[in-house]
Amino acid sequence: MKPPAYAEPLDTVNPPVNQGRRSLFRRLAQGTDPSAPHKAPWHRVLEVAAGEGDVLWSGWATAHEAFVVGDEGRVLHFDGSADAQDSLWQTMPSSTRLPLHAIWGRSRNELHAVGWMGTVVSFDGEQWHHRRGGIIDEASQHYASCVENSPLFDITGDETGRAWAVGDDGAIVYFDGHTWQNQPSPTRINLRGIARAPGGRLFAVGGEGTVITSAGDGHWEALDCPIGAGFHAVVALSDDELLMAGGRYFIDASGFRGELVRWRDGCFTAVEVDKAMPRLRSLRAYKNGVLIAGDQGHLYYLEGNRLDQLRTDSRHDLMDIVPLPTGEALTVGDFSTILTAAPDFVKALAPDEADLVKKSDWDILDSGTKHNLWGLRAAADGSVYACGDGGTVLHYCDQRWQALPVINEAAVHCLWDAGDAGLYAGGQMGQIFCYDGNAWRVAFDLHLDITILDMWGSGPDSIYAVGDEGLVLHWNGEKWNRMISGTKSALYSIWGYDDRHILAVGDFGLVLRWNGENWSEFYAGTENFLFDVWGDALNNIFIVGLSGTLVHFDGERWTLTPTRARDDLMAVDGMPGGHPYAVGTQGNILHFDGLQWQPEESPTSIGLRAICVCPDGAVYAAGNQGIILKRHSSSNKDQK
Repeated sequence: MKPPAYAEPLDTVNPPVNQGRRSLFRRLAQGTDPSAPHKAPWHRVLEVAAGEGDVLWSGWATAHEAFVVGDEGRVLHFDGSADAQDSLWQTMPSSTRLPLHAIWGRSRNELHAVGWMGTVVSFDGEQWHHRRGGIIDEASQHYASCVENSPLFDITGDETGRAWAVGDDGAIVYFDGHTWQNQPSPTRINLRGIARAPGGRLFAVGGEGTVITSAGDGHWEALDCPIGAGFHAVVALSDDELLMAGGRYFIDASGFRGELVRWRDGCFTAVEVDKAMPRLRSLRAYKNGVLIAGDQGHLYYLEGNRLDQLRTDSRHDLMDIVPLPTGEALTVGDFSTILTAAPDFVKALAPDEADLVKKSDWDILDSGTKHNLWGLRAAADGSVYACGDGGTVLHYCDQRWQALPVINEAAVHCLWDAGDAGLYAGGQMGQIFCYDGNAWRVAFDLHLDITILDMWGSGPDSIYAVGDEGLVLHWNGEKWNRMISGTKSALYSIWGYDDRHILAVGDFGLVLRWNGENWSEFYAGTENFLFDVWGDALNNIFIVGLSGTLVHFDGERWTLTPTRARDDLMAVDGMPGGHPYAVGTQGNILHFDGLQWQPEESPTSIGLRAICVCPDGAVYAAGNQGIILKRHSSSNKDQK
């Protein structure tokens, strides 16, 4: 047998010829839906029962119902349930005339709103009750100068019903489920935003770059932020990543200038943007990224390093973002502004009853991260690994996901478990890392800005990796070598039966076949981008790709499978002797029953990028915003 066809020495390899290709896979994964968050225009929700001059500060929503709070103690209530007499906004008595700045709750029977002069009012499902603040000095008949009257601006809570609110002079107010009480604060700076991370840690932000944190035990400590922005809002993307927004007055701009700051792994960095933004007021996780609201009707969508300004046709200041049950959102602001991108606000708030009763065989697991996840890999010991943006690698064992040490800030796209030889991870900047159970080490560095997208191996001494610009690498047990692929097109996935039968798929219907000596093209009958390949035999191979592409090889020829899916299919996997699953954008899940592909009811509309069928039959899917699903039931159709 001839020796494998390896490329010239790595230090003489030419740089990539197409600098834009490395971001193509991410763009394709977002799809081309005109309602996508980068493109969808925002429009006004009509028939809002509020005065034209009122400021609406915040809101809270659940299925069929929304509450919005604002000036003059105003509480607007929308009831979209089927038995409601009028699906209109109605004003509710709130027991206060003071402005209400924020609202939070576990359910509509347990809501808390906080506001000016330390006001706290609570809703028990029937009416609002005054709980705290707004104390009047009997002698002067004015509001008393006391700690309890410190204005409050934001609130968050946990699944047990505990809540924390923050405000002026570093005020922190805690609700233990029964009473409200002040907690010691490490700052006297005005606090404007508070968020709770997936792991339970609290973060509050305010003026002059103030960031404080607590484990929820009543002890708060300050983080050293070198950026002196006036923070108005914070969102916890994971336990070790925050995004903060606000602004400062700049003399050269003759006004406020918006600022975004990221905190990741203990480091603060300013998010660079192409153009000046006004003061930013609110942040919320939205779709695959973060929605950002600010003054003068400015609304932005941040995904990764891409920031898009969204069309609102409004010049009114936007104060807060209200997530809706379907994944859409409202933005609220001054002049009684309520905006949404949802074509039908009522449907976005109250899904069809038929949708509510649909049962899914898939459960959503708590991954502990909001990072987009790119890959899944079953381990030899029966556990599962996931990887994604921000150097994220997760390990599922003992019925929970645990984070491994972060590799670096670059995205990890693929993993390969080599048993005792370690866990390999590939990603951006042409680097492959190996985890020995304690720490990551660099196993290979291409020294080029090329992304490694997938790996497959026949054993610990034979591992292959593919990626951008036609990259193919091979580990022979001693070193990584670059192979001659014969293409400059991106290769998104690799699968092998053994070291003489390997396929790699990529751009414009590209399929490469390795025969043990060289790579050659293997036309599959489509020009669509192909994102993943899997098979359990040389006469039973599946490929998925753009716009619902499904291709099957029976040992003699490729056959395109007609599907009703128009969304992109990003991944396919199965187990020997079983029938594969495919997943894609909009949360699509397909299962092959031996004759045709059948759609499965998905519990999410979030894009799915990876699928993993384990030797024990367990099936996992992962994708954007840290979503991880596990199939909780099986049937005879899962087996041949």
